[in-house]
Amino acid sequence: MTKIKDNCVLITGGASGIGRIMGRMALEKGANCVIIWDINQANIDSTVKEFEALGKVKGYIVNVADNKVVTAAYQQVCEECGHVDILINCAGIITSNKTFDQVTEEEIVRTININTIAPMFVARAMLPDMLKRNQGHICNIASAGGMLGNPKMSVYGASKWGAIGWSESMRIELQSSKSRVRVTTVAPYYISTGMFDGVKSSIIPVLKPEYVSRKILKAIEKNKIFAGIPFSSHFIRFWQAILPTRVFDWFFGEVFGIYHTMDKFTGRK
Repeated sequence: MTKIKDNCVLITGGASGIGRIMGRMALEKGANCVIIWDINQANIDSTVKEFEALGKVKGYIVNVADNKVVTAAYQQVCEECGHVDILINCAGIITSNKTFDQVTEEEIVRTININTIAPMFVARAMLPDMLKRNQGHICNIASAGGMLGNPKMSVYGASKWGAIGWSESMRIELQSSKSRVRVTTVAPYYISTGMFDGVKSSIIPVLKPEYVSRKILKAIEKNKIFAGIPFSSHFIRFWQAILPTRVFDWFFGEVFGIYHTMDKFTGRK
């Protein structure tokens, strides 16, 4: 079990969406410090001001896709706050609902940098100290979109497939070395934070941010290896394994309507 109480929690993308909610919940659970990394100074300031009454909270403007910035920011955190016990890699983006032939080079690079490479940079900065203490927890927020293909999400899906593959591989490496540093990979469905405004999902409802945030923190506390949210998403791989691909496409794409969820996507404005 991983305790949030009396531990230091660092959340990337922690000044908005589920990152902000998890920061509040961590303080309510008794975290001795919540550290927020984000790129929006105004959001950082408002979050710190709101959370100060709940406990110690520090905010830093950090571009997590820049390895030098990440390294310097982590050194500053160590000097000002001490070591990080729990890292939640939550920063992420989706740029558009274009088909792949319409996606720009800039959109490809930016999406992969933030959704796939940035969590690696952040984890790599903090992992050596966790290994020295033989204690710590890294939680990587991926997506159910990284478990199956979906039209108009080709680059986003690729970025989250990559995040899942890396996170799972790192977990196995640590497990094989008998390390007590834990890794939890989380793959939520669409969440109504504004990031996926316009998404239409009929059979599987768009998830509430508070619900997802509670589930993620509970997964960390229980040292879960993988948390699909909702739980039914765990069966995606099972159905992919036993159904012919065209049958799977018809069932999930047309019957469940998954392949049309992005048709009217607008994103956060």
